[in-house]
Amino acid sequence: MPTARLSDRGVIEVAGPDAADFLNRLLTNQVPEQPAPQASYAALLTPQGKVLADMLIVRHPQQSDGFLLDCARISIPEVLKRFTLYKLRAALTVKEASDHWSVEAGWGAPQPFGPQDDTRHVFDDPRHRAIGQRAMVSGPSQLDSDSVAYHSHRISLGLAEGGKDFDYGSVFPHEINLDHVHGLDFQKGCYVGQEVVSRMEHRGTARNRIVPVTLAAGENLAQGTPLMAGSLTIGHLGSTNAEGQGLALLRIDRVQEAQAKQQTITAGGLACLPHIPDWAQQA
Repeated sequence: MPTARLSDRGVIEVAGPDAADFLNRLLTNQVPEQPAPQASYAALLTPQGKVLADMLIVRHPQQSDGFLLDCARISIPEVLKRFTLYKLRAALTVKEASDHWSVEAGWGAPQPFGPQDDTRHVFDDPRHRAIGQRAMVSGPSQLDSDSVAYHSHRISLGLAEGGKDFDYGSVFPHEINLDHVHGLDFQKGCYVGQEVVSRMEHRGTARNRIVPVTLAAGENLAQGTPLMAGSLTIGHLGSTNAEGQGLALLRIDRVQEAQAKQQTITAGGLACLPHIPDWAQQA
């Protein structure tokens, strides 16, 4: 089965009697109550509701009151800074553990990694039924494959990733589809940025969304390439794969206007067709 080491991911450990309550008061989703394979997907927001980081959360395999947070490496300094700011006198420790844990992904079968063992901590990625599993490995990953195939798989499912499809600190959770991929719990207690998230949910004010797009296969368009409807910029391209699939952050109303006028949407002068992923249609 396909597997990959994700060298662009790192790990934060949060442990102690107050760890669960601390994370639940900060993040957009509840932390998992049970050990792996159960996991949660959540984001850390600014008070204004912008996404500072998103992460997969699993119970620590060796510490009953601990959690491991699978984060984009580029977001870890900001997460540590914010956690330290909010920690105050809480009975917990926060530290980066990327030197101790490596992150891997596996897909294409119900259990691509097989059973858990003493070195590989395996859990289900909760964002999409087809994305597969993640594993946190004690020590360096021994996998030869890198993350190119994994990201191609991720793009094909319409799952956005920070630093590739959006910039941290610049988007709201709805804009990166956290409401469709189990990243928002609208029933939980207060957390940082909750008022903005709740308002966008109830008023339906998310004008921008990351959506899959189809491009000419093999075209190498840079991240950030503007998407145009005539002379009007309606969004920007994120990551793409060799099969002509990509993700783009788009103004949905402008896409709809262009489609109503039968205008061709382009990226870098090439035709670009936005479409709605299956998980959004089923939500």
